[in-house]
Amino acid sequence: MKNLIKFALVATAASLVLVACSKQQPPVTDPAAETAPAAAATEAAPAAEAAPVNQDSLAAEQARLEAERIAQERARLEAERARLEQLINQIMSEDVYFDFDRSELTEKAKELLAQVGELLIKEERFTITIEGHTDARGTEDYNFTLGAKRAMKVKEFLAAYGIDGKRMESVSYGKEAPKVEGASEEAYSQNRRANFRVNIKD
Repeated sequence: MKNLIKFALVATAASLVLVACSKQQPPVTDPAAETAPAAAATEAAPAAEAAPVNQDSLAAEQARLEAERIAQERARLEAERARLEQLINQIMSEDVYFDFDRSELTEKAKELLAQVGELLIKEERFTITIEGHTDARGTEDYNFTLGAKRAMKVKEFLAAYGIDGKRMESVSYGKEAPKVEGASEEAYSQNRRANFRVNIKD
């Protein structure tokens, strides 16, 4: 009987030992490992903060960009002015010549006016004044009338070419504004003409 009691006590003790061993022990953590991430986060915080904006540098950069924009705009306007000036000079250098005592356009005059028409179509801001002239022969009244007819022929041609009549006006100077002084046929032939004055409308 005593042996049986001893065996029961031993078995019970063994069971308790097994139960105690089977319980999981909490994992052992290294205190240094726990504090490392926190320390790293604390060290990284200042770097994550945005650097303070330097107002002087920002103002200087804005001023530089504005100066660059103004320079580009000036260059663009200068290029446009040069282009318009070239077109104006091209038109104003083209004189339309007429035969003696005539106002009809020659074939050469029509070819020239077609070029002028193309330039006017290309640049719609241009308006023109067509000036009619004659040589020195004939009366003043007669030459004013002839100069007006010559200017009108030019205007009619350009209108037929597609230029709005509102962009054109005509005027006669008769023999009052010769291109070449003199009483030779060469001088006369240079004065029987129509020429252009160009303006740019707003």
